[in-house]
Amino acid sequence: GLADTKYRPCPLLTKYVEAGWLGRKTSRGFYDYRGDTPVPTR
Repeated sequence: GLADTKYRPCPLLTKYVEAGWLGRKTSRGFYDYRGDTPVPTR
């Protein structure tokens, strides 16, 4: 079922969601969308 550990999200995704980094919706995520061209975040 969904409680199985193999379906758990990776820790990085959990941190991004907790920080409110939801991608284009919030202009931050794996890329920084605040400028004209998306830039990868580190």
